[in-house]
Amino acid sequence: MSEPPLRLAAVERRYRSGAGELPVLRGADLTLEQGEIVALVAPSGTGKSTLLHLAGLLEKPDGGEVFIEGRAAGTLSDDARTAIRRDTIGFVYQFHHLLPEFTAEENIVLPQLAAGVGRRAARERARSLLALFGLSGRESHPPGKLSGGEQQRVAIARALANRPRILLADEPTGNLDVGTSDRVFHELLEHVRGEGVAALVATHNPELARRMDRIVTLAEGRIAAAG
Repeated sequence: MSEPPLRLAAVERRYRSGAGELPVLRGADLTLEQGEIVALVAPSGTGKSTLLHLAGLLEKPDGGEVFIEGRAAGTLSDDARTAIRRDTIGFVYQFHHLLPEFTAEENIVLPQLAAGVGRRAARERARSLLALFGLSGRESHPPGKLSGGEQQRVAIARALANRPRILLADEPTGNLDVGTSDRVFHELLEHVRGEGVAALVATHNPELARRMDRIVTLAEGRIAAAG
């Protein structure tokens, strides 16, 4: 049996300040199977973003382990962790973080070039993704010439550019109006399910959460089933 794309085992994270230590995660366990979309719903300040950062190898846990396709991330070099973030994990944030000096197409091409994809293939992939998300004709537009919903579609396409096996999304439609949020989220779910990507999506929106395969929450620094 193949290993799950993502597994968090007894993950701990503490932040230190002049007032002492603040424990945020206290032994969080979570497994994402291939093709599974999991909603992470919890109040602000409970550690959702911290959990996503640990899962995406942007931070290191103070205890426990993060396994990416069966590989213990704690044993990997910084270069190996960077390669996993580039090739295996896609990130989508509430605010798109597009590079303003580049076009929509170029924002999707650049991560592919960093992964060693040829420029022609990278452009074809970028245009295919833009078309998939309803942005044909917007390829040459810089972010400043796109609406908020269009910018977020580009950000999602960028996250999917290198065909990640894990997608981590932190309030991916949180700054969009209700109608645009619903459309963008539908497009995201359709593509992720079609590609068999394992996805962990933090959201405050209970209606969006119910459209995913299961819902989990954070309680006292641990993962628990919602409900």
